[in-house]
Amino acid sequence: MDYESLKLIWWVLIGVLLIGWAITDGFDMGVLTLLKIVGKTDYERRVMLNTVGPHWDGNQVWFITAGGAIFAAWPVVYATAFSGLYFAMLLVLFAMFFRPVGFEYRSKIEEAKWRSNWDWLLTVGGAVPSLVFGVAFGNLFLGLPFTLDNTMRSFYEGNFFQLLSPFALLVGVVSLAMLVMHGAAYLQMRTQDEVLERSRKATIVTAVVTLVTFIFAGICLLYWVDGYVITDMTKDAGEAMTPMAKTVTTVEGAWLNNYSIYPITIVAPILAIAGLLLTILFSLKDKSALVFIASSVAISGIICTAGFSLFPFVMPSSIDPSLSLTVWDVVSSKMTLNIMFIVAMIFVPIILAYTIWGYYKMWGRISTQNIEDNKYGTY
Repeated sequence: MDYESLKLIWWVLIGVLLIGWAITDGFDMGVLTLLKIVGKTDYERRVMLNTVGPHWDGNQVWFITAGGAIFAAWPVVYATAFSGLYFAMLLVLFAMFFRPVGFEYRSKIEEAKWRSNWDWLLTVGGAVPSLVFGVAFGNLFLGLPFTLDNTMRSFYEGNFFQLLSPFALLVGVVSLAMLVMHGAAYLQMRTQDEVLERSRKATIVTAVVTLVTFIFAGICLLYWVDGYVITDMTKDAGEAMTPMAKTVTTVEGAWLNNYSIYPITIVAPILAIAGLLLTILFSLKDKSALVFIASSVAISGIICTAGFSLFPFVMPSSIDPSLSLTVWDVVSSKMTLNIMFIVAMIFVPIILAYTIWGYYKMWGRISTQNIEDNKYGTY
């Protein structure tokens, strides 16, 4: 395949991996965030933990795979993000540490305070990454304060607290509400009785919050957040190039330009809004499987909306827009992308297959009676 096609293919594949992670590991984080809200007793919280306990580490493979793909396909993006957003990444990492130890040790001691403390830590392990990932996406639309020198070394000139702008926090709320909604939708399929009823209410509330904040974020992009536009490129998109080979300017509302340039992309926000409305409708109708499907469609639509709006930008620079990182100028060599494409076509279906097999073998609704009957064989 030609170089330009490979660049586009890897932009799509990384998007697919991010969607796969949000749909699978996303409901894990959503369930953990709801642990102290939906679960009113120790047995109810153990029911919730047992819906995700056998799967969460397998789901996280999607996250690891996406990170590895960014490292291999977009090395400059990986280097710039992990150096500039170092403290934000550490915050996510330390929050995620609570998940494996929480699942392992939470139910080892039958003491109310011990278990309550672990429940709070597990909640942090679900809520903090959900929020921070959204804040990070919000900052991509605002531009990050970095520059590049002539040797392509990146220099980040901001700090952690600069990431917490109103718009970035708004996108963080979209992300948090979206994943909590997805976790509640998953609980509707896997639980019974009071936990199921509370999960249904949580799904409806968080779907409404996601819908309102998602639409408001779009309005902000149209009227209050300047978008980035490539005005000149010294090389063709099918050639090897550096971020210095273009000129970029900022224009009000430009982040929504792609929806007029490529009309097919309007499908993404339509799917997002339709998925959220159907999530609410199916929750009211007690159609748990359809709720989860609608929630997955909404997540896919929201992530695609963000990706289509940013395209071709991957990491804009607020200091020097012309040094922004794009799909065309931060990729690995043509040979590397070709080899990775072959590897991805082999191993991504394998990951998908064993994920489906794992859920098939361990599927079923869990009740408090299951926990009582198998006191020491559950989380």
